[in-house]
Order: sequence, then C-alpha cells, then structure tokens
Amino acid sequence: MQYRRTPFFTPDAGLALLLMAPTIVVILCVAIYPIISVLWLSLHRKMLIFHISEFVGLDNYAHLLGDPRFWNSLFNTFYFTTVSVTLELFFGLVVALAIHKAFPGRGMMRAVVLIPWVVPTVVSAKMWQWIFNPDFGIMNYLLRECGLISANVNWLGNKYIAIHAVILADVWKTTPFVALLLLAGLQVIPDDLYRAARVDGAGAWRRFRHVTLPLLRPTILIALLFRTLDAFRIFDTVYVLTGGGPGNKTEMLSGYAYKLMFQTLQFGYGSTVSVITFLCVMVISLLYIRFLGGYMRLTA
Repeated sequence: MQYRRTPFFTPDAGLALLLMAPTIVVILCVAIYPIISVLWLSLHRKMLIFHISEFVGLDNYAHLLGDPRFWNSLFNTFYFTTVSVTLELFFGLVVALAIHKAFPGRGMMRAVVLIPWVVPTVVSAKMWQWIFNPDFGIMNYLLRECGLISANVNWLGNKYIAIHAVILADVWKTTPFVALLLLAGLQVIPDDLYRAARVDGAGAWRRFRHVTLPLLRPTILIALLFRTLDAFRIFDTVYVLTGGGPGNKTEMLSGYAYKLMFQTLQFGYGSTVSVITFLCVMVISLLYIRFLGGYMRLTA
C-alpha cells in the first residue's frame, strides 16, 4: 500500500496558525522573553546602585557554588517542600475520603473545607503571624490552658521552630486544594468495584488498599505535581510570616533571589539564583511527568 505524503502547509494549517497567532504572541511576551532575559542577565554583573553592568559569563554560577546562603536557602526549600507536600497529601486524602461519603450536610461541609484555600495568601499569613505572636497569640494561650507549656514560646523567633510554623501555615492553607483534587478522583471510581469487593469479603482497609489507592494513583500524582511545583516556588507566605528569619532559617530560594535583586540591587546574581530555581522546578516537572506518563502507559 502506498501512502500519499501530506504537504506541510495547507490552507487549513495556515488558518490554524493565523488563529493561534495572538496566543503565540502573548506566550512569547509573557513567558519566553522573560526567561531568555533572565538567562542573559544571569551572565552579567549588574548592580544598579553602582551603575555596574558587565558581561562575566559563568562567574555568577561559579560564585553560587561557594555561597553558603544559597545552599542554606536550597536546603530550606527542599525541606519545606518535602514536609509540607507530604502532610498536605496525607490530610488531603483523609479529608477527601471523609467528604466523599454520603451524610447530611455534605454539601455544606465541602464548602466549609474550601474556606482556607480561598483566603488570600497574604491574609492567611498575617492571620498565622498573630496566632504565633509570642505575647498575645492564641497558640500560646491554648497550650498554656492545656498545661502543655509553662511560658510563652516565640514560635517565629526560634530558629528550630520557625520553619515548622511556616509549614503549618502552608498545610492549613493548601490542604483543601489537594482534598478537592483527590475528591474528584474518588468520584470517578465505580461503586460496582466496592460492591464486588464487599461480596468477596474485603474489609474497609482491603477495599482502600486494593481498590481506592490503585485507581486514585493518577490523581495523587497530579496533585503531587501541582503542589510540589507551587511549594518549591513559595514566597508570599514566608515573606509575610517571617521574612526569611530568624537568621535566614526560613529563607527560600525565591526569597533569596528577591532580596538580591530588590534589596541589594544585584540583578545579575539574583537572576542566577532565579535561573537555578527555574531549573529545579523544570527537573521536578520532567520527573513527575515521566513517572506519571510511564504509569499511565502501564495501566492502559
């Protein structure tokens, strides 16, 4: 059988390109150009305060390898991302399973669960800042009333506690988003599978392990992808809650890049940190997509 070769450019293809042209232009302006601009700027030593702008090649990246503050912010970012996403997945799954079951007032409960997610991040961070206030915060008050502490704790001023306070605020804020994604995945699992498992004598745990989890795995991977990328780029919560302190113990990569560029006006070196953040996010995305794609092919 002979196949006719389809010409690359046809009237339909030309029309399609014409219709996509506005979108392509917008993407080039708001996505591609900024990325290329930051990459080019990272190869320069640019300090506006001293009117310095010179091409230095990879010197900024070489300096980055010996910068202890960069490695500290990188470690903080990975630690925050790992712990917060793990907790959000666990609590999100618990919440999704709870509101998936039929009970009176389920619709109202689903709406209430989403309240933390719809609260603006800056408002949420400011609220948690008051909760953790060492003198007037409700956290110290409740713990004193329960007899768990005898004196007020400076939650955001302690270098060992501050990062976990930030994690708690982020988990409270974004767990409803994970729960919403997992709830959508639960609702597409056929009830016939659960009825068949009950007939075979499977208890609640076995139904969850052998029916719910395998069929929910693609949704779990998607939720992990979204939340990992979002958590790795965290800025606003940390900026409002701790400002990266105490002693840079809660400083993340995005916060470090912000301080370099907009507080010390080192746009070249700050762009280098931004490029590394972008590369980390890209690698994480590729790993998730590769794993998700491989799993979907195996289960297809």
